[in-house]
Amino acid sequence: MKMILFPSDYFDINKVDESLKNEYETVLSNGNFEILLFSYDEWIAEGKLKLNYRVDALTDTIYRGWMMKPEIYEIFYRELQRKNIQLMTAPNEYAKFHSFPNIYPELREDTAKMLVYSDINKIDLQEIKNTFDKFMIKDYVKSVKGTDFPKYISSNIEEDEFNRLMKKFLEYRGELYTGGICIKEYLDLKLYGNKTNEYRVFYMNHQIATVSRNSGQPCYTAEPPKKFIEKYRNLPSPFYTVDYAELSDGTWKIIEAGDGQVSGLSDNQDIHNFYRLMDVIFE
Repeated sequence: MKMILFPSDYFDINKVDESLKNEYETVLSNGNFEILLFSYDEWIAEGKLKLNYRVDALTDTIYRGWMMKPEIYEIFYRELQRKNIQLMTAPNEYAKFHSFPNIYPELREDTAKMLVYSDINKIDLQEIKNTFDKFMIKDYVKSVKGTDFPKYISSNIEEDEFNRLMKKFLEYRGELYTGGICIKEYLDLKLYGNKTNEYRVFYMNHQIATVSRNSGQPCYTAEPPKKFIEKYRNLPSPFYTVDYAELSDGTWKIIEAGDGQVSGLSDNQDIHNFYRLMDVIFE
């Protein structure tokens, strides 16, 4: 039987992290997977891999939990192997999707234009201003969406103001800052009321597993074209997500991609169906 690996509660290794309780209880009720818990906090803080029980035989395992930097995930993967736990997603596959510049070449023709700076001290503002009318700032993994940081920046920005915003961005990301800086073309997304029309697609074993609304939009909005999402079935990982968004002119673009293990389910997504499909597809 395959296994799902979840992070445990901070205080109790035998309880699942509260944020993943719905997924845990779904897996438990379906009975199609064994469940293993580990202390994510001890792993990240101290590098100690503490599990809630010993696994005696090599077991194929799917991780569902929180992000790790690629170099930490690689150590995690090797340590689990030593304990008879074989994660389905290899370190190079995780890194390919966790750091957007790694997967960007595969998506280039259907996503926002992007400039990448591995050294934050070598960002070329003039190059940025020559390339974009409006742009967004993120690191290799995340933006600072949900803060007071501007959702886009105009190419009219002066250097002092740009440097101030970069400092603010780094303060918001803190220890979560990963890789370097991505400057992305700002896309004008279509609004339904005050909601954009975004969808998250989970791909499992190069099949389209689930397509779900991912921005709180009403249920009558259009879905991304089937041919479009089919186009990205064969990216180099067994388990990944691609996020699609409708633009103001009715066309569609990819706005993000991620490793499937650490990508969240959409609000109101059918969790039972998600794990039923996982069981069937990863048979």
